[in-house]
Amino acid sequence: MPKKLHNNICEENLFNALFKKHSQHLHNFLYYKFGERLDPKDKMQEAFIKLWENCKKVTPEKAKSFLFTIGNNLMLNEVKHQKVVLKYQQIKQKHHTNETPEFVLEEKQYMDKLQTALTNLTDAQRVAFLMNRIEGKKHKEIAELLGISTKAVEKRIYGALKKLRLDIDEL
Repeated sequence: MPKKLHNNICEENLFNALFKKHSQHLHNFLYYKFGERLDPKDKMQEAFIKLWENCKKVTPEKAKSFLFTIGNNLMLNEVKHQKVVLKYQQIKQKHHTNETPEFVLEEKQYMDKLQTALTNLTDAQRVAFLMNRIEGKKHKEIAELLGISTKAVEKRIYGALKKLRLDIDEL
């Protein structure tokens, strides 16, 4: 009865030898069974990654079986995923809302006015205002980030609000 030289495949030379011996066969098996569309080369590499991650658990005698099983399962998972994607694409998306066309138009016009008004602000006002209103930062946080006093931040935000009200009402 021959003595086992290795009880796992964590040794780099042994793993490299397994890769050279089985990588092309595994790729061909996956390619012939599932075709090129599901990227058999990628799944072959993933199977070897899983083999390396489980190298302490897999003996050299079981390595080929492990690789082919993992590769096959990866491809089957990809097939399932593609079926879900296809099914989702076939579901018609709702493209209607409960808003009236007048409301949608007014909303778009208001957003255009707001964007125009925001571009008319000074850089300092715009930065402070957007950090406060969009990102939800407090005045103290903004002051620390910009390296200015809290009062300066308050003044910039107040000035921005005042200018925005005037600009939006004018437009």
